[in-house]
Amino acid sequence: MTIFDLADLPQKSRDTSLGITSICSAHPVVLRAALTEAAGREGPLLIEATCNQVNQEGGYTGMTPAAFRDFVLDLAAKAAFDTSRMILGGDHLGPNPWKHLPAEEAMGRAEAMVAAFVEAGFTKIHLDTSMGCAGEPVAVPDEITAGRAARLAKVAEATAERQGSRLHYIVGTEVPPPGGATHSLSSLKPTSPEAALETVEVHRKAFAAAGLEAAFERAIGLVVQPGVEFGGEEVHAYDPAAARALSSALGQLPGFVFEAHSTDYQPVSALSALVDDGFAILKVGPGLTFAMREALYGLDAISAILDKVPADETLRATMERVMVDDPRYWKGHYHCEEAELLRQRHYSYSDRIRYYWPRPEVQHAVDALLARLGNRPIPETLISQHLAWLYPDVAARRFPARPAELIEQSVCRVIRSYSQATLG
Repeated sequence: MTIFDLADLPQKSRDTSLGITSICSAHPVVLRAALTEAAGREGPLLIEATCNQVNQEGGYTGMTPAAFRDFVLDLAAKAAFDTSRMILGGDHLGPNPWKHLPAEEAMGRAEAMVAAFVEAGFTKIHLDTSMGCAGEPVAVPDEITAGRAARLAKVAEATAERQGSRLHYIVGTEVPPPGGATHSLSSLKPTSPEAALETVEVHRKAFAAAGLEAAFERAIGLVVQPGVEFGGEEVHAYDPAAARALSSALGQLPGFVFEAHSTDYQPVSALSALVDDGFAILKVGPGLTFAMREALYGLDAISAILDKVPADETLRATMERVMVDDPRYWKGHYHCEEAELLRQRHYSYSDRIRYYWPRPEVQHAVDALLARLGNRPIPETLISQHLAWLYPDVAARRFPARPAELIEQSVCRVIRSYSQATLG
């Protein structure tokens, strides 16, 4: 990375309220949109993969860290994107994929995973060892969490030394549930400043005990709960007043910024306020595939009109069949009456539908939709009706009214709101 070093982020954040967006997705449409958006501005492009999504055993994407890196670099090459501007990050690296196993076995696999991420060129490393393994509490005490994080850092540092790379660490684990909340958001509270300070201190001591003082000097971020979250049909927007005490704690943490997870669906004013208050790393994932799904469903409705597609042959009908046949990715997340489940499956902010896009039958349905539409311009009146959020730009001729561009620009629109907040 030559244009933007993560080591500079804490000072840049304090001096100019600059931040960075973390793109947390493995979908090629989302990643191409991220490359398109980043190509039109200065600054870095940070792309991250989680431990469940990508690991040495393949994760749910089927990709190892090296395979994910190659996948991203191939997309970048096709987009003629300067990869010196790209940062790859590993998120929630720890025993979580194997927490059903005894702790020693789970940690052994976590060590192998961390080594694989660093060997593949990932340099932003979020260590998350807070979860209990077989026979342990759901969340282990801070001292055990920090000790296990230091153990993983030792492996990361040894691997980085062989690779000749320089790592930057993120610590802390107090985040909204992956994929959004499944409960009411009315009681949501930001992390207390005392808890934030204690998390950093206990990790500092654990790293020192492991002889990793120099590595901890490259810890730049602390994951906290700033008071943002989303559920199936509601979003808890950032409230600067409620987070004032937490934000003030950064004054006692020189060299650190806060990392905010699950910032999806926040208005740009809230994203800007987060960055102003020291939450300089903003992570977004489901909100991007949500925007992609909106565009695909809009085009699906347009194709039904233009091409007289039978209802049971639409993309939406295919998605419904696939999700009902295999409910594992949504059933435990949507707690509502049966009549409401159809709406949640397709339109929930939690966007559990994103797990189904790689399915062969779904890919075939998407390909069939795009083949029907071809490369013909979509009538503006139908864009106004079914893709209204894109209509002003289409009417102003900012991009062609063709299917591929419409899908990409739907995602770019979300990413631009983050760039506006983080880059000013």
